[in-house]
Amino acid sequence: MENELLEKIIKLLEDKKAIDLKTMDVKEKTTLADHFIVVSGTSITHIRALADNVEIELKKENIYPNKIEGYNTEWILMDYGDIVVNIFTDKERQNYNLEELYMNINQ
Repeated sequence: MENELLEKIIKLLEDKKAIDLKTMDVKEKTTLADHFIVVSGTSITHIRALADNVEIELKKENIYPNKIEGYNTEWILMDYGDIVVNIFTDKERQNYNLEELYMNINQ
């Protein structure tokens, strides 16, 4: 089920032209989730469209996020339990650099 949801979310983000989509298996690095998805959008409007598409389409399948944070900012976080979706403007993605942060934990 988890891998199916991961693939669905990836497809939904790609359908709305997400930029530089990365998935990270973080189950050995954190208890927050098993997978992080990190993706960029071109603007706040674009990242909202990405988040909206994921939320609306998954709700059609009775899949609801535990929480969505940052909808009015440059970093939207969508918590789907074992999968956390991080949608950034490019500037914020570079600022937080989650990919490097999580890849360097416990190395």
